[in-house]
Amino acid sequence: MSTLLELQNVQTHIDQFHILHDISFEVPKGEVTVLLGRNGAGKTTTLRTIMGLNPATAGSIRFNHQEIKKWKPYMVAKSGIGYVPEDQGIFADLTVGENLRVAMQKEDENSAKLLDWVLELFPDLKKFWKKPGGQLSGGQKQMLAIARAYVNDNELLLIDEPSKGLAPIIVEKVMETIQQMKEKTTIVLVEQNFIMASKIGDSFHIIDDGQTVHNGMMSDLKQDKVMMKKYLGIA
Repeated sequence: MSTLLELQNVQTHIDQFHILHDISFEVPKGEVTVLLGRNGAGKTTTLRTIMGLNPATAGSIRFNHQEIKKWKPYMVAKSGIGYVPEDQGIFADLTVGENLRVAMQKEDENSAKLLDWVLELFPDLKKFWKKPGGQLSGGQKQMLAIARAYVNDNELLLIDEPSKGLAPIIVEKVMETIQQMKEKTTIVLVEQNFIMASKIGDSFHIIDDGQTVHNGMMSDLKQDKVMMKKYLGIA
């Protein structure tokens, strides 16, 4: 399996705070790689650092074997990396359709096909096409946030806490969607819901205090009760 994304010894400072101390991991193409850890461990900062929103102050970030550490966020996005932030990042005053069109880097035949596919995954978005994003339910907003990242032909999607604040039935829908998206793109997922993460993740990396401390196959982690309790607080 070829490596699509590679971080080596990445460090990130936000103002005077040293948030990421030593983040190193690889993301195999065509898989779901899950970043796990307690709140405040540095998972979200890791995704923002990949996107250039919190620039790395040391180390290497390589996407498709190309160094992107010093790239601006718009350059990272144009290279084929989509980002679904924890706060969803949709435009509340724009309609569902406008949100999706604004997210498109170009409107061509391929984008139209991707949009059709996304609307099949999320029929609510088609139903509420002309409804302002701010009037959607929490689950619908999350669907729109994921759809916005997928209307471009991205090789890699970074998805931050997609199940946060959602009802269990909606979490199941999001899980199904990510499973289907995995057939078309590579995903890096930050997720506190371990049941969800363990069902859809292929491999994992645990981040603790701004450092990657363990990695492996998700199937093995589910059997390692000691590690789950130590780093994830799961008894």
